[in-house]
Amino acid sequence: MGREKSEQERAQRGAIGESADDRAVDRAIERAATDSEAAGGGSVDPSSDADAIALPGLAERQLMAMELCAWFALHKRDLPWRRTNDPYAIWISEAMLQQTQVSRVLDYWPRFLGRFPTVDALARAEDDALMAAWSGLGYYRRAVALREAARVIASEYGGRFPQRLDEALDLPGVGPYTAGAVLSIAYGFSEPLVDGNVERVLARMFALEDPAGSSPLRRSTWALASKLVPPDAPQGDPRAPDGPGSFNQALMELGATLCTPKRPKCLVCPWAKRCAARAAGRESELPRPRVRPAAIEVELEIALALGRDRVLLRRRPSTGRMAGLFEFPTREVASSHLWPTAWPHASLETGDELFRLRHGITRHRIEARVLRADLWKPLPVGEDADLFWLPIASLAGRPLTGLARKVAHESDVLRRALSR
Repeated sequence: MGREKSEQERAQRGAIGESADDRAVDRAIERAATDSEAAGGGSVDPSSDADAIALPGLAERQLMAMELCAWFALHKRDLPWRRTNDPYAIWISEAMLQQTQVSRVLDYWPRFLGRFPTVDALARAEDDALMAAWSGLGYYRRAVALREAARVIASEYGGRFPQRLDEALDLPGVGPYTAGAVLSIAYGFSEPLVDGNVERVLARMFALEDPAGSSPLRRSTWALASKLVPPDAPQGDPRAPDGPGSFNQALMELGATLCTPKRPKCLVCPWAKRCAARAAGRESELPRPRVRPAAIEVELEIALALGRDRVLLRRRPSTGRMAGLFEFPTREVASSHLWPTAWPHASLETGDELFRLRHGITRHRIEARVLRADLWKPLPVGEDADLFWLPIASLAGRPLTGLARKVAHESDVLRRALSR
């Protein structure tokens, strides 16, 4: 579907967002309140007054964009998703990069696309295949939302990511960041984006005092990004070196490589002379840190039962956290209500401690004791069964929780199965 816009909408946008489509921006900001991708969590406060920020003039903003894009052309990292204009491939990369390190996505992105090379393939994905392909990336709701969105794209948009902001924002799991990334990078459309890196860059550039991840700061940085992003790429070329796609990627790259949370590399920053925080000697202070909730300490015991080339695994419920993933039988010693406090089968017997490990899930800091285990009664069967003896050789194709995968890597037998 084409990106039809009325003449009035285009006039509102202007050059470099001189009069950006505020209704679209406001809607994107409001959607971020419930958007799982929004960096830093929390909600967006639509009442925040971003207009009070002093913006440079149009000519100056054009020069800023040119400086940043020129720097990006010379210094950008060679990441595989930057070598394609395929909206589907870019969409998958952006979904994976939310809350996940680039180094991990470098491994998962090509494998995921190899397993699900098209929107249609993803739309038809079965639960186990989808979760197995995503296993290890965490935040598994992202994978489910990707498939839900793929089904909408396949049925309503001919298998191609929609080209209008309102249509993109209506897709399951797609919020303002993902929509802005795909529309600008894959299609060359003038749409802003803000992630944690961009938020930090703009907070320093304009000396914004609100805490990182706060609603007022998110509102302000989205408004700024909408006015800084260049107009639609000429001739619809998404790879135009000074187009919105390049600008948005450059802005994220600046935050990821130079304008870092600690010890920013201001001496080589293309915007150093324009940065209000640097001029005030406050580049290491801004944005102000947010108050993080205290970590929840969790103690677990994990039963590792092996026998006859099989391993005992439990499947988590089909709803809730880590829904449908496999894990080793687990019980909590100190309760956080994420795992049961009793073993899932009365005949499960545990013995010696094999090893210990640490793991983190959001605010939960987990210390787990892995115990040798066995069963002295057959497992129940039927629809309600959640405990299974499964072939060790099949472990690599199972959707495992991150903690289960970490346990398996500590076992010589299971580690070999995972590496096949």
